[in-house]
Amino acid sequence: MKRIMKWAAGLSLVVVLVALILIIQAVYFRPVSIRVFYEKLFIQRVLEDPELLTQLGLLEQFGIHGHNAELTDESPEATEAAARRLEKELQDLHAYDRFSLSGQAALSYDVLEYYLETEKAGLPFRYHDYPVNQMFGIQSQLPTLMTTSQPLADETDAEDYISRLGGFKRKFEQLLRSLKLREDRGLLPPRFMVEKVLGEMQAFVAMPAREHLLYRNLVQHLAKMDMDEASRAHLLERAEMQLRDSVYPAYHSLIAYFRHLNSLPLQNNGVWALPDGDAYYQWKIRAATTTDMSADEIHSLGLSEVARIEAEMDRLLRGQGYTQGSVGERMKQLSKEARFLYPDSDEGRRQVLEDYQRIIDDIDRRLDGSFNIRPRSGVVVKRIPVFKEKTSAGAYYDAPPMDGSRPGTFYANLHEMSAIRKWAMPTLAYHEAIPGHHFQVAIARELKGLPTFRKILPFTAYVEGWALYAERLAREIGMEEDPYDDLGRLQAEMFRAVRLVVDTGLHAKRWTREQAIAYMKDKTGMPESDVVAEIERYLVMPGQALAYKIGMIRILELRQKARSSLGERFDIRQFHDVILKNGALPLPLLEQQVDAYIRDAL
Repeated sequence: MKRIMKWAAGLSLVVVLVALILIIQAVYFRPVSIRVFYEKLFIQRVLEDPELLTQLGLLEQFGIHGHNAELTDESPEATEAAARRLEKELQDLHAYDRFSLSGQAALSYDVLEYYLETEKAGLPFRYHDYPVNQMFGIQSQLPTLMTTSQPLADETDAEDYISRLGGFKRKFEQLLRSLKLREDRGLLPPRFMVEKVLGEMQAFVAMPAREHLLYRNLVQHLAKMDMDEASRAHLLERAEMQLRDSVYPAYHSLIAYFRHLNSLPLQNNGVWALPDGDAYYQWKIRAATTTDMSADEIHSLGLSEVARIEAEMDRLLRGQGYTQGSVGERMKQLSKEARFLYPDSDEGRRQVLEDYQRIIDDIDRRLDGSFNIRPRSGVVVKRIPVFKEKTSAGAYYDAPPMDGSRPGTFYANLHEMSAIRKWAMPTLAYHEAIPGHHFQVAIARELKGLPTFRKILPFTAYVEGWALYAERLAREIGMEEDPYDDLGRLQAEMFRAVRLVVDTGLHAKRWTREQAIAYMKDKTGMPESDVVAEIERYLVMPGQALAYKIGMIRILELRQKARSSLGERFDIRQFHDVILKNGALPLPLLEQQVDAYIRDAL
C-alpha cells in the first residue's frame, strides 16, 4: 500500500512538473499547440488593454478584477511596442503548418492570418488616426466606460472605480505626447473636430465635482451597496478628491492643447491632405471592406445604387400622393409631418424608448422561420448619455460582456427629438438590435469550441453588412408592411449607398465637407443636423462607412448563389447558420464557408 501511495505521489509530482513546463513554454516561447498559441495571443493583447478587459467582462466571473483599476496606456511607446508585437505574432503564426489543419482549425488560422497581415499593412499609418474626436474619442469614451461597463457591485469595485479616476491624469499625459508626435509629423485633425471636442470637454468640467457625472454615478451605485454611512462617505470623499486632482486637471491640459490646435491654420479636408494620405485611404478601404476594391470602383458602385434606390423610393412616394420635388425633398417634407414625430419632452423621450423596445420584442417573436440559432443574452434600449449625445450618432449598440452579467444595449440619441421619425424607427431597431448587431455579436460571443479571438474580431464589412442585411430581412419576413415604414427602410439603404459616394468623394476625390453635406441632404432628405454629424463622422473615420453596403451586397450575393445552386433544398435557416456560427469573417473567407455549405448540401 505504501508503495502504491509513493508511486501515486511521484506521478502527481510528474503531472505538476509537466503542467508547469507547458505553462512556461506557452508563456515564454511559441506554444506547441496552435490552439494554445491563439489563446496566448489573445491574452497578451487584452492584458495590455485593461479597458477592453472591462468591456469584455471575461475575468470578473473568476474573481479577478485588478484590471478594473487600471487604464490603457496611450503613450507613443505603447504604440511602438504594439507594432513590434504584431510583427512577432505574424512570424509565430507562420511557423505552424497550415496544411496540417482542417475544418475550424484551418479557418481559425486563415482568419488570424488575414487580420494580422491587414494590421501589418497599416503599420506605416499607425499615427494617422484621430484618438480625440467628436465620435468615439478618448475624452468621451473613457467616461462612458466608467458609467456603463465599469463593475460597481461592491466596495472592492468602488475602490477600483476610484483608482481609475486617479489614473486620468497620467493617461492624458500619455495621450498628449502621442498627439504632439502627430502634430510634429503634420498629422493634424480637421478644424470642425477641434472646435466640437473643445466645446464638449469644456462642458464636461464646467460643474462642481459633486455634480459631475462620474461622481453621481458612484453615488447611485453606493446607495445600493450594503455598507455603513461612514464608509460610503469616505469613498465619496476620495472620489471627489480624484475628480479635483486627476480628472479635471487631465481635461484642462487637453483643453489647453486643443486651444493651441485651434490657433493653427486647420482645414476640413479628407485624409488625402495628410502625408501619404492616398495610400492611407486605400489601406482603410481594404481594412474596412476586406476587399481590394479601389476608391473609383466604390464611387461608381455608390452612384448606381443611389439611382436604383431613388427609383424605388419615388414609386412608393407617388403611391402615397407625394409627387412634387426630388425624392430627397419629398422625404424632408415627410420628416416634418407632426403625425410622425414625438413631443420634445421627458414624456416624449420615454415613449421613444418604450416604442423601440416594443419593436424589438415584436420581431424577436417572429424569427423562428428564419433562424435556428438565437442569442441567449437579451437586449435593452437606453438613452445615449446626455453629456455625449450632441456629437454622437443617432444610435449605437453595446454588446453584452462575455460573462453574461448584463444584456446587450441599443443606445438611442434623444438630443434632437425632431430628428426621430416614427417611420424610421423600425429599421434602426432591426439594424442595431434584432436581427442585426445584437443577434450577430451576442451569438458570436456565445459560440463554443472556437478560439476567443474568433468571438470578438471586428471585421467591419461582415458586422455592418449583416446589420444592413438584417434591415432587408425584416422586410422579407413580413415586417414594415406599412409603406411609410418601407420608405424608412429604403431611406436607410439610400443613406448607406450615399456613403459610398461621399466617403470616396471626401477622401479620394477631394470633395469639400460642404459638397458632401449638400449631396447627402439632396439624396436622402435627412435632417441637416443628422447629415452634418454623418459627414463629420466620415472625415474622422475614413473608409468605415463603406463597409455597410459592400458587406450587405456580398451577403445577398452569397445567399442568391446558395439559393440558385440548391434550389428546393435551400433553407434560409441553414444559410444563416453558416453566416452566424463562425463569428465575424473577412468576406473572402465568408464566401469559402458558403461554398463549402453548398457542396455539403449537394
